[in-house]
Amino acid sequence: MTMHSDAISLKPLYQQVRERLLLRLIDGDWSAGDAIPSEIQLARELGVSQGTVRKALDEMVRDNILRRKQGRGTFVASSDDAEFVFQFFRLMPDSGTRVLPSSRVISVRREKATLKTATKLEIERGAETLKIERVRSLNDQPAISETVILVRALFDRFPATPDIPNNLYNLYAKRWGIRIGRTDEKLKARAATATEAERLGCEEGTPLLCVERVARDLSGKPVELRLSNCLTDTFHYAGG
Repeated sequence: MTMHSDAISLKPLYQQVRERLLLRLIDGDWSAGDAIPSEIQLARELGVSQGTVRKALDEMVRDNILRRKQGRGTFVASSDDAEFVFQFFRLMPDSGTRVLPSSRVISVRREKATLKTATKLEIERGAETLKIERVRSLNDQPAISETVILVRALFDRFPATPDIPNNLYNLYAKRWGIRIGRTDEKLKARAATATEAERLGCEEGTPLLCVERVARDLSGKPVELRLSNCLTDTFHYAGG
């Protein structure tokens, strides 16, 4: 038995089942919105107990990879569902009412990866990336000055500025089959630059919340680095 197999065999059985189901998603056995087989069917196919399957599915539901619909079964989560969007968009008005952001794209350009970007995206320094600059608004109020950096090799024929939709994760899934499975975030406070102040309509030096996010596909591979610089005078970050 190989070392890799030994490592997998040491994982709890439900995690092994989860990995096998993820591989089926990655291979395209099920698409967004599809119903997956019942727990009984999956247990029979995989040769495990129904309880083990349920535990694996529970974890995938918690991670917003799957959705349960009362009386209908379990479905592959769609990246255009509001619930899916809110899993990754956590800035909300102090009123407590969640609202979907709107976006205005400023520019899209190719850029060589810096050492920091290359490290975050696990690519070679100098590899070609796509850099998207945009402003996101909540309730028609500019709230986020955002930079999105993509591994260009994964996103062939990326659309021009006017055609970039608000929901990038939905675009990744529908055009390139890249589904975001999880994100790693770091939060810091810093002062607004002159450019950010102009975009957000605030004074230079205004405190901003900087959210650095690395988004990974279902296999765990980094595909996007996102830097969101947020005004928090009337908004706050709601952790997941």
